[in-house]
Amino acid sequence: MRGLPLVALILAGCATTSVSQTATAPLIAATAETDPVDTAADAADDPAIWRNPADPAKSLVIGTDKKAGIHVYSLAGKRLSFTPADRLNNVDLRTVGTRVIAAASDRADVDVAHVSLFTLDTAAARLVPLGRFPVGPGEAYGMCLWTRARDHALFGFVVLKDGRIDQVAIDVSGTVPKVTTVRSMKLASQAEGCVVDDRTGLLYVAEEDVGLWRFDADPAAPGIATPIAQVDGRTLVADAEGLALAPSGRRGGYLVVSSQGDNAYTLYRLPGVTYAGRFRIGGGAIDGTSDTDGIDLMLGDFGPAYPGGLFVAQDGDNAPDTQNFKFVSWTAVRRALRR
Repeated sequence: MRGLPLVALILAGCATTSVSQTATAPLIAATAETDPVDTAADAADDPAIWRNPADPAKSLVIGTDKKAGIHVYSLAGKRLSFTPADRLNNVDLRTVGTRVIAAASDRADVDVAHVSLFTLDTAAARLVPLGRFPVGPGEAYGMCLWTRARDHALFGFVVLKDGRIDQVAIDVSGTVPKVTTVRSMKLASQAEGCVVDDRTGLLYVAEEDVGLWRFDADPAAPGIATPIAQVDGRTLVADAEGLALAPSGRRGGYLVVSSQGDNAYTLYRLPGVTYAGRFRIGGGAIDGTSDTDGIDLMLGDFGPAYPGGLFVAQDGDNAPDTQNFKFVSWTAVRRALRR
């Protein structure tokens, strides 16, 4: 486990399980899978979901190819468009007024982190580039967005490969977007996955070999990291990777994390972040997932195949084809875990 000794000691207090073997994880069959990405080896990385409120079955999934660009897929997994871009890693979406804005961590310059912004043309199912914007020194890795409830201001969190987290204010009201770094926070070692709960203004970040942390997302708040879950070798196995949320009510629901080391997905019950179960993807006509990096989850009706929500996971081994993304019914996850 990497990180400062004090960090390890603090996180040890979060652990309540033995590390003798990984916890039970039922298999849940994928309902669909995307067309494979065009580039080989480790290429597909992170998905983001847009739900079509007028026709949920025509919702879209975005997926990054960190060697070539970014794809837009249908719920059947068919690639509808591709936008070339150098070394995009994580991606997230938010609706701003009448537009859907996508933000991706941009690693094209390993010395200066950037954010790449796009508008999602939902009718044409394609991404329209808005530009690349510098954030700060270092290699951009993780990326997640937050819409502040009180004023609908849009913020992004860029997780640098060394564990620094730069928060940026994103203003897309003018003809040219403005991206301004407003504060920085720090974890002790490599981190990537992040997600923000828009209801509570809490940022969750995965430090890969250590565990999960929580921050206050408001830029005026102290950048203090609170440990909430440990990589314990049983319920969460390094690397801790992508994060997603299944919100319920004002503060409840689940935080979901990719337990990459044993090809599983771990759930924590909110708001207390208590262990609530885990699952794997497999056992159906579509091959399962392994070595998952990014995940996304959105609740709601996505049509007959996904009546209670859609879970999307990157598949690190889609042999004999190149990597892709798998789609799973959240209703099936809840049924399997009796949640």
